[in-house]
Amino acid sequence: MSELDAWAERRRIAEQARGERAWSLWGPYLAERQWGTVREDYSRDGNAWRSLTHEEARSRAYRWGEDGLAGICDERGQMCLSLALWNGRDHILKERLFGLTNEEGNHGEDVKEVYHYLDATPSHAYLKFLYRYPQAAYPYDELVREGLRRGRDQPEYEIEDTGAFAEDRFFDVTVEYAKEEIDDIHAVITATNRGPEAADLRLVPQLWFRNIWSWREGPAESRPKMAVQPDGSIACEHPRLGRYRLSHDGEPEVLFCENDTNLRLHGWQPDAAGPFKDGLHAAIVGGDESAVRRDGGTKLGLHYAFRLEPGETRRVNLRLSAGSRPRPVDHEGAILLRRIAEADAFYDALQDGIADSDSRAIFRQAAAGLIWSKQLYCYDVRLWLKGDPLQPAPPRERDGGRNIHWRHFAGSDVLSMPDKWEYPWFAAWDLAFHCLPLALLDPDFAKKQLLLLTREWYMHPNGQLPAYEWEFGDANPPVHAWATYRVFEIDRDRRGGRGDLAFLEGVFHKLLINFTWWVNRKDADGRNVFQGGFLGLDNVGVFDRSRPPPGFGRIHQADGTAWMAMYSLNMMRIALELALHNDVYESTASKFFEHFLLIAEAMTDMGGEGFGLWDEEDEFYYDEVDIPGGGMLPLRVRSVVGLVPLFAVEVIEPSVLQRLPDFARRLNWLLENRPHLACLVSRWDEGGVGDRKLLSLLRGHRMKALLRRMLDEAEFLSDHGVRSLSKAHLERPYSLNGFGDAFTVRYDPADSTSNMFGGNSNWRGPVWMPVNYLVVEALRRFHSYYGDDFLVEYPTGSGTFLTLNAIADALTDRLISLFAKGEDGKRPAFGDRPPIASAPGAEDALLFHEFFDGDTGRGLGASHQTGWTALILNLLHQKAQRTEVEKGETAA
Repeated sequence: MSELDAWAERRRIAEQARGERAWSLWGPYLAERQWGTVREDYSRDGNAWRSLTHEEARSRAYRWGEDGLAGICDERGQMCLSLALWNGRDHILKERLFGLTNEEGNHGEDVKEVYHYLDATPSHAYLKFLYRYPQAAYPYDELVREGLRRGRDQPEYEIEDTGAFAEDRFFDVTVEYAKEEIDDIHAVITATNRGPEAADLRLVPQLWFRNIWSWREGPAESRPKMAVQPDGSIACEHPRLGRYRLSHDGEPEVLFCENDTNLRLHGWQPDAAGPFKDGLHAAIVGGDESAVRRDGGTKLGLHYAFRLEPGETRRVNLRLSAGSRPRPVDHEGAILLRRIAEADAFYDALQDGIADSDSRAIFRQAAAGLIWSKQLYCYDVRLWLKGDPLQPAPPRERDGGRNIHWRHFAGSDVLSMPDKWEYPWFAAWDLAFHCLPLALLDPDFAKKQLLLLTREWYMHPNGQLPAYEWEFGDANPPVHAWATYRVFEIDRDRRGGRGDLAFLEGVFHKLLINFTWWVNRKDADGRNVFQGGFLGLDNVGVFDRSRPPPGFGRIHQADGTAWMAMYSLNMMRIALELALHNDVYESTASKFFEHFLLIAEAMTDMGGEGFGLWDEEDEFYYDEVDIPGGGMLPLRVRSVVGLVPLFAVEVIEPSVLQRLPDFARRLNWLLENRPHLACLVSRWDEGGVGDRKLLSLLRGHRMKALLRRMLDEAEFLSDHGVRSLSKAHLERPYSLNGFGDAFTVRYDPADSTSNMFGGNSNWRGPVWMPVNYLVVEALRRFHSYYGDDFLVEYPTGSGTFLTLNAIADALTDRLISLFAKGEDGKRPAFGDRPPIASAPGAEDALLFHEFFDGDTGRGLGASHQTGWTALILNLLHQKAQRTEVEKGETAA
């Protein structure tokens, strides 16, 4: 490996960060599902799934974005390049991914395709995508019928169950992109027949302009256009993007149409002139020559028709480059091979210390999915509510519907998505978790993501961060400050100890406003006990905590209150970091310390009323609900809600107190003059290892009590991490009766059996990576104070006692084991489903699911959620670092 290869990708990332070269101009930003989103919903009833369906998507122009298969686009989404396929048997051209809607799937929305993100670099100089296309007619109707038929107690019916891949009768279609320059992109499409017989395949690379002309008046010359040139290349002109040329090899049939809604189908204008958006489908699948043009348009399809023998591979080369002159395609693949070598070198450096090849493959594919899951997100709420000048006005019902209090929101940015099919929109707390693995790959992008949600076109004027597209006004757990400081630390390590204080300070000032919003809006009684509603945990509660049933009063949430204690400590930590460089922040740090003390008091004794959120009998934290005329009722569901107090922990080095004497004096004053508060703070007055100071909601007894339950394999501890609900609720479900209805929570290790939140998420048993990551981090922080003499039984009842660091290591190994090959050669996340036959080099194509079966580790939920599940990168990285440190200590 040459020195040039080793630094090429890092150089591109650095050039992008310094604003010297815009390597982010083109990337995998094209959505994998624009249909069925809130943005495209202009219905009366607000049912986005019915407003624009998969069946309609091929013939209706989108308003706010585009979607495609294995596609890329520029960072404004003005021109898009993707792949379409046809096997000669499907009733439609395969232009986008298919899946069940929230109403059709027995566990909510669910993509019904087989595809993998195999590789990617942060600059998008190299991208690789694998799609598996059946040779039989795609079983669209069968998948819908069976999804509707099955109940929540049954597993999802997957495309593999239909027999679509029987006898390996499918095509492996690989799409690779390699950048020569920031605006010069080679695309290589490779198709292989895996079946036992010859089969026909149509490869149709598509290039099109996003529709910007159907919504408001504009000069005719502003309409972009494409046209075939005498040399066979395609000239593309866009009023903002400029001129591009698309070159290709072979002799495909060159077909054009317009990226316009088919008004004959959707506008009830039978005489409307075409061609329309669905022209390529009509011409290739339906044989309708009148549906396309040969000279030009706003959407292009290069129609390659192949007949592939068993095992045969065919390849198509394209090149999309800026300028007025065509550039030749790379028939020899020189640029592709160079970018692959550079990607290998980039990841070799990142994976330094990760010895085994399986862990390295997990790391690299998780990184690939995270990078591929970037998406351009466009949504102007004011305009969406008002409507466009050239379109019918939205229905009046919209005035009282979704997101009406977020008219300021006007996003048009590349964001890290949880999953580009099942969640093709951002979620605030998901995005915060994404930024930790992103910081390992591209710290500048991670920092910009965290800053973006605090910008005035995202953050509400009252200080609230938008939660997610379906309801911006919901509250996600306030983890933004935590993620900000962790990204700062990762970036500081990458920069040789030089922290980006401008980034830290910029986010901190905006989070001061957000923190105030939480205090003013989510502490309704002013008792430092917080509500927050469902807080991203969907169906963890016995009922929807955002909408308590009649007869219930206010819910005092153990997790909401603990998240705010954690938020206080996170803000204190940031203020301390800033105070080391600017002493004005010392008083701010002490203010957040005081907030933490007050929240700690409230969790123990709410408002001086003699009761708190800690249950002395069960030795666990529970939500409590006001019963009008009946006092306070604890909701004794042993769930992740009661583990969140573990996360509110901070350790302060003595050197910090020495360098910040004013902060130290203020803290001592508070502790001396508020002794009733001081006694709540774990071990503040006792120096730990290295004379460190510990701030935690948990004094020793409560911490050990929580750990005793969390590390019990009959309760929270599974073979693959900490469950979100105690397994004790399998035999002893929690029931709440006598309030006009019966409510029950039972341990469900896998998919949700509850209809709450549409039944498409489950916090009643499965393992969730972000919560487990916070558990591991908390244990390490406690250990940094208590040291090696503090031992806890692991697992509970085993008779084996380990340090908290050793337990964190063991939990890390359990989480990694979700994806790692076991002694039987199987990966738990795959479940019992046998893998589809793989091409050489793709034998271990992985998926990084939303959550995992609490008993078996089988992947569940969104199948490509390489957002917060990509935290496996950080766990692998940290494990490698610890191994290197231990080797050094052993050698010494």
